[in-house]
Amino acid sequence: MKLFIITFFVCIFTLAGFAQNQDRRDRIKSLKIAFITEKLNLTQPEAQQFWPIYNAFEDANVQLRKETRMERADFNIDNLTDAEANNILDSMLNSETEKLELRKKFLKDLKTVLPAKKIILLKLTEDQFNRRMLQEMQKRREEYRNKKN
Repeated sequence: MKLFIITFFVCIFTLAGFAQNQDRRDRIKSLKIAFITEKLNLTQPEAQQFWPIYNAFEDANVQLRKETRMERADFNIDNLTDAEANNILDSMLNSETEKLELRKKFLKDLKTVLPAKKIILLKLTEDQFNRRMLQEMQKRREEYRNKKN
């Protein structure tokens, strides 16, 4: 019975941790959407066509990153043969090629709904958002360290 109770609480806390991570991801995604919408100043028709293209690109990009991460987690660098190392290099090159093809398709699709200037502004806006998120993470990490000491 004690084992059941301990297992139950471990599962509850694990699920709560996953839920918090998902909440955090959802909040970041909402902030990103608001930031992009504000910076690009999308018209209603542009927004209706833009967001499905953007979301499809983001989803495909996330999936590609997951697959790449899974491939790289499966090897131990110290025990690789040259043949295995070459296969991994080929896989890495294929992943980069897929990423490039995905970006090319994304830009091609965007050109049908947005002017070129807004597409360039989108890239600048994404970079700006990512920098701000990184700065915020660093600031929070520093605050956490200061509280801890």
